[in-house]
Amino acid sequence: MPDPAPKKPAPAPAEAEAPAPKGPSPEGGPKRVALIGANGHGRNHRRKLVELSAAGRLEIAAYCDVAEVDDAGEVPVFRDHHAMLAETQPDVVVICTPPHTHLPIALECVRAGADILLEKPPMLSLADQDTLEAELRATGRVCQVGFQALGSIGLTRVRAAIESGELGEITGISAFAAWQRDDGYWGRSPWAGKRTVDGRPSLDGALANPFAHATMDCLALLPQPVRIASIEVERYRTRPIEVDDTACLRIRPVAGPTVVVAVTLCAEGFLPGSILVQGTAGEAELEYPTDRLRMSSSDWEATGRHDLLLNLLDQRDELIAPLAATAAFTAVLEHLQAAPAPRPLDLARLVERNEGPARQLVVPGIDQLVRTAARRLALFSELGDLPSQTPLQQRE
Repeated sequence: MPDPAPKKPAPAPAEAEAPAPKGPSPEGGPKRVALIGANGHGRNHRRKLVELSAAGRLEIAAYCDVAEVDDAGEVPVFRDHHAMLAETQPDVVVICTPPHTHLPIALECVRAGADILLEKPPMLSLADQDTLEAELRATGRVCQVGFQALGSIGLTRVRAAIESGELGEITGISAFAAWQRDDGYWGRSPWAGKRTVDGRPSLDGALANPFAHATMDCLALLPQPVRIASIEVERYRTRPIEVDDTACLRIRPVAGPTVVVAVTLCAEGFLPGSILVQGTAGEAELEYPTDRLRMSSSDWEATGRHDLLLNLLDQRDELIAPLAATAAFTAVLEHLQAAPAPRPLDLARLVERNEGPARQLVVPGIDQLVRTAARRLALFSELGDLPSQTPLQQRE
């Protein structure tokens, strides 16, 4: 079994000794948590693990990544997750790898006896999701999905307001956001901007990746379990990528109000991201990245959120974001995979900022367009009367 990669000057190979294998944590002691995918976004997980380890809430079992991991301290580092699982036998594994690798890694972790915190999007097909669900049942393990916005206290309060009738009859649930991503973002990894990698779906893009939380939050506010009657999507791109950087999605469920998600990574300014719930007796707006909540005419209020990893460690039988709760989101991803490729926008109508990897492309009028689409529950192509709208090509 390969040794963990040392983070201090290593002795000569003949002198190196493998650490003694460690088993699961003793009953009642801090659980041992490993991380697969320790670079990129995994650095955020590493910071959280170090913080919780210092507080005595967990023990860091190992980090694993196919690339070198810097600043690991005394934590063992592996290049191969099979070796890591066998050597360290963690209680919980955080999986932060490219989406197309999630299923095989997740299956191996739960078969090794670990619960998992699986980054979003969890699976890229309902068939894969069913496969993992079956393995969870067979092994008795659990899977929390990294939709951290589902831990928002504000989201819980909005759900309660819907269920109590405080907002009246709900006429629409929507999300809008306008961010900016430069050329460097689309070259950040081999799967960035791709629909498929190594013959498997990857599905990077505005709807599936950075704004996945917006779609998931909207779905979480519908009557559960969510059954989808129809999905319409309009997707556009400003660069030679295979996915969308500007998009509008409309979901009509079998039960409950229409959902619209209107987003862009080509913003003029910045809209952090809001979930808007409109009712006949009032409305609620939750700024989901910050957990700020505004109910009808009230002022904005900070609400905070519950941490998904702590929830998994402490209340594994009452998860905030269990895999089963994300099935409707996976159904949306399946639709996106089958949808026509995003249409290119007219470069002559875009605004260019900066140069090199820092180059940004701006769609004039897009910030107002995503906000209006969300409030009107409309697709971009239905808002052609707006003077601020860039002339987008018509949808399929």
